[in-house]
Amino acid sequence: MSSQLWPYLSPGIPDDLFEHLPGIPLSQREIRLLLIAQLRLLPNTVLWDIGAGTGTIPVEVGLLCPQGRIIAVERDEEVANLIRRNCDRFEVKNVEVIEGSAPECLHNLKETPHRVCIEGGRAIQEILQAVWNYLPPSGRVVATAANLESLYAISLSFAQLQARNIEVVQSGINRLETRGFSQTFTAVDPIFILSGEKLD
Repeated sequence: MSSQLWPYLSPGIPDDLFEHLPGIPLSQREIRLLLIAQLRLLPNTVLWDIGAGTGTIPVEVGLLCPQGRIIAVERDEEVANLIRRNCDRFEVKNVEVIEGSAPECLHNLKETPHRVCIEGGRAIQEILQAVWNYLPPSGRVVATAANLESLYAISLSFAQLQARNIEVVQSGINRLETRGFSQTFTAVDPIFILSGEKLD
């Protein structure tokens, strides 16, 4: 699937093509590519994106997997509407936006996931514990950590859940930017991306 705004098969939509709101997280393009690679998507994947923010992951995955289903969970009504607008911008029809706080709202989701993406959240351990119960054997979770506390919480949860095939990637990305009359490399905020699979 492609859209007029992004007619390409490859992921990696530039950040500035998304509508965004001040203070609302946006997974930057290079981070998004790492996240998508760790999800190991199949054509008919059902993905839960918890803490979907601007909606960049639902849009990219929706375009990559037109036969798949993406459920974007976001607790704030204004942000949930932002995700819907970004889906409309890119003509993505296979994303459902759920307004609610995880993990409390997860029992209301109609489809169980093959993959879960968790982008932050204060209750990261509780969310991981909850989504694990919905995953089928060989289901996969990808979670991001922007600080040491989140990194520890996710690592501990994976150990307690006996996740297998655990991978941890830390991004180290620089972008060329024009500042005044010169061009300089600017670092993208580093982030840890952790992934693990449920035992059969």
